[in-house]
Amino acid sequence: MQTVKIIDHIINELKLYCDKAGLKGFVTGVSGGIDSAVTSSLCARTGKSVILLHMPVYQAKDQVSLAMHHIENLEKNYHNVKGVNIELTPAFQAIENSFPKNIQDRLTMGNTRARLRMLTLYAFASHNKMLVAGTGNKVEDFGVGFYTKYGDGGVDISPIANLMKSEVYELGKQLNVSRDILNAPPTDGLWHDNRTDENQLGATYPELEWAMKFEEKRKDEKNLNAREKQVLLIYRKYHRANSHKMNPIPVIKIPESYL
Repeated sequence: MQTVKIIDHIINELKLYCDKAGLKGFVTGVSGGIDSAVTSSLCARTGKSVILLHMPVYQAKDQVSLAMHHIENLEKNYHNVKGVNIELTPAFQAIENSFPKNIQDRLTMGNTRARLRMLTLYAFASHNKMLVAGTGNKVEDFGVGFYTKYGDGGVDISPIANLMKSEVYELGKQLNVSRDILNAPPTDGLWHDNRTDENQLGATYPELEWAMKFEEKRKDEKNLNAREKQVLLIYRKYHRANSHKMNPIPVIKIPESYL
């Protein structure tokens, strides 16, 4: 993997797309995880104006610390970067107080957190004439669909969505992302109990990457061991259930004779 060339390519593509759109730069959310750390670092290197939003909602202290430390490092090293901390817990509490209690299950409210952050990102992007840069990687965006529709899936450009999670880590090392972020268990930060991604999915990212590549090559399953078969089932379950996120929105066509 030619990490330096990939980094340069992404940076150039970001700059070209921004120039073509006639906008000033990028807004991205920083969570304290590897994906947002790499995305924000790439945006910072474009030389365009960059706003990094930290948007805690009932966030764990270790996640807050990792995010703020990363933002401070980028502000220190790149004159074009500005960090903003937006405490969204009060806004989320207002939503909790407004929604009927009978619809406030964990998944619904976890997704609501993500959609509140998307609203905030676009408020800053619209006001400052910028693009929202997404933080999803390939296995999340096109493998298991592990993101919130119109939440963290609502973006203008996806810098790392063609890279597997393991490849994002390689870019993170090259971009000097802090060791604390590189070593932190991946989490979407949408749950009160701070469960990890792997807790939710039932498989590690390396296992899911293996399954995604296995499906792409359509290999014979007869020689797989028990764990590989289990991981493949997990991957297929999420891919099938979340295909509505990954496929274009269906448009119901009206027959010409009806018009």
